[in-house]
Order: sequence, then structure tokens, then C-alpha cells
Amino acid sequence: MSGPLTGLRIIEMAGIGPAPYACMLLSDLGAEVIRIDRTSGGGLGGHPGDITARGRKSIAVDLKQPDGVKLVLQLLESADVLIECFRPGVMEKLGLGPDDCAKRNPALVYGRMTGWGQDGPMAKRAGHDLNYIAITGLLGSFGTAGEAPPTPLNVIGDLGGGSMFLLLGVLAALLERKHSGVGQVVDAAICDGTTSLLSTIHGLRGIQFWDLEREQNMLDGGAPFYRSYLCKDGRSMSVGAIEPQFYAQLLAILEIDLGGSDYFSQMDKAQWPSRRAQMAARFLEKSRDEWAVLFEGSDACAAPVLDMEEAADYPHNAFRKNLVRRDNVLQSAPAPRFSRTPGEIQHSPVAEGANTIAILNQLGLGADHIDRLLSAGVVKQVDGVNE
Repeated sequence: MSGPLTGLRIIEMAGIGPAPYACMLLSDLGAEVIRIDRTSGGGLGGHPGDITARGRKSIAVDLKQPDGVKLVLQLLESADVLIECFRPGVMEKLGLGPDDCAKRNPALVYGRMTGWGQDGPMAKRAGHDLNYIAITGLLGSFGTAGEAPPTPLNVIGDLGGGSMFLLLGVLAALLERKHSGVGQVVDAAICDGTTSLLSTIHGLRGIQFWDLEREQNMLDGGAPFYRSYLCKDGRSMSVGAIEPQFYAQLLAILEIDLGGSDYFSQMDKAQWPSRRAQMAARFLEKSRDEWAVLFEGSDACAAPVLDMEEAADYPHNAFRKNLVRRDNVLQSAPAPRFSRTPGEIQHSPVAEGANTIAILNQLGLGADHIDRLLSAGVVKQVDGVNE
């Protein structure tokens, strides 16, 4: 493994959503990630489609048994980072809270991933991506005016506001540890991170360039030059020609004469509804692929809207090798790119408890000790697997 995080050891408490995705990225970039799974299973059992579980080692531990908790604490003694995504207070009840872990490893960076955060009036409530982004103002900014907001994929809240800010916090804490020698707790909350993602929009509001009403703004589908249009074949083209020189190219290729397309006219919101209608009618005259050919090589900032299968074969994505097939499952390649230490997918997902005995051997436990733990149900090894 040659990734930039080679040598970093992560202990991941098995969960769902943004934490597994963050750990996938850490693994792709070279970190060793050991996942603490339940002895009762509950995951996808190493199915190759469980993409965000790729690149891990797995030890199945019963955390309801004191010996199970002791094993995790022993693993943490040689770890750089712990990542957990339980509700606030769960890890403390298990005896694996930040104070418990810091006693065993003061340099440990303790990453906590939740929707609402570790404190506040909603901290212990259940929720999901849609709820978290709802309270930030982001969800309410999407969609057609006068209708309920659409349901976006969980990439904005879970992965953008959650995973990415968890990673930012963990890596920042590791950098700070080089100076202090001491770890700290990273409280990553999806509602916090999503709020931060809205910084540009808050800035536009600050200069009175953003209305709270939907479809009245440059980036929410209100502007005729920044939205998607339906084509003759039922597919769509995306348009993002914000700059006047790009907008001029867009109009030229569409063969639309607005009788004056200077920047002030372009940004005149009073003209947007009629111009949207003009462009919508024009796009309906040709298929998506016909338009894509006409826009090819231009700076009109127009691109075809693809489904995920089409995306894999799109020339630019294919050249960049953004998507790969592994175990016949289409999935993202490691990102970002590094000039000297490129990342790679370490291996396919493994079943819960696939590496239990190997990990216990690395801890220096003897065969008799391991047999006792297995017999007592403190740990579980998947039959026939010991990588």
C-alpha cells in the first residue's frame, strides 16, 4: 500500500451512513482500518456490493461482555483514531467513552459522527439525512416554488455535511497532535457540516443577492442559464453558463437572439421566467445526445445529464478512471489523486468477524486465550476465513 495515510491505524465501530464512508476513504488512502463488528452479525456479510465497507479488517466482538470491552481497549492502545457513530452516551455506557479510551491511549483522536451533535435539545433524538438538512435551511431551498422540496440523495447531508467534516476534523486533530502529543474528541454533526456547506449562500444573502423564495436565485433553478432542461427524448441537459462570455456561447449554440444579452440583462430577474420558457422550448426540439454533440468543445457550460451506468462510459470519466468494476460491482475509484503516493482499494468487503483470529494474534494473545474467548462468545471468527 502506498497511499498518503499508510501507517495510520483506525478503529471503526461498525455503523451505517457517513462513518463507514469516511472509513472507506481513509482505507483507500492507505490507512489500516479495523472494524469492530457485532458477534450477532447484522451487516451484509462481506457482500461485494457493500462498497463503503471495502478495505477493512473485521473482528467480531460482544461488547456486552467485559472481556469484549477489554479487547477493544487493548486494540486502541496502538491506534491513532477511533471512529464511532452511535447516539450520544452509548459509548460511555459501554465503557468506551473518550475518558475511558484516553486513559489507555492519551494520543488517541476520538471521532464522533452523529446527525444532531453530542449536545443540544435534539442530540439524543432519532433522525436521518433528510431531517438533518431540513433544519439547516438547505432542504427548504431546493425544488419548485409552491411545492414541497424534493428528496435529494443523502450525498449532501450524510456524506458532504457528515463524512467530509468528520474527515476534516480527524485529520486536523492528527496534525495538531504532532505538536501537542495529545489526542482530542472530534464532534462531527451532519447539521453542523451542512450549515457550513451553505456558507456561499449565506454570503449571497448578506449582499442581498439571494431571496428566500425558491426559484428566484442564480443557483436554485431560477436563472435560465443555471438549470437543467428536458429534451425531445425525455432526457435532460444541464446548463451552467453564469459568466457573460459563456452565456453568449450558450445563446449562440441554441440560436436564441434575446436582443441584448449584456451582464445586467442576463441578471435581470424580471426577464428570467420568459427566458427560461424560451430555452425550455428550444431544448425540446432535439434529443439530449444531439444537443451534447452541438455543445461538444464549447465553453457554453452545458453537459448531458447521465444516469450512473452512462456515467461509467462517458469519455471524460472513462479517461479519468473515476469508476471501476470490482467483483462485478461498479464503484468509485479512490479520490483525490496523489502524485507520489496514490491510493488504492485495499481489498473487497469482508464478512463480520473475518479477521478475528488474525487480529487477536497481532495483539499477542496465545492460542488458549483465543480459544477461551471464542468459546465464551466474546469474539467470533467466520468459519474458514482467517486473513
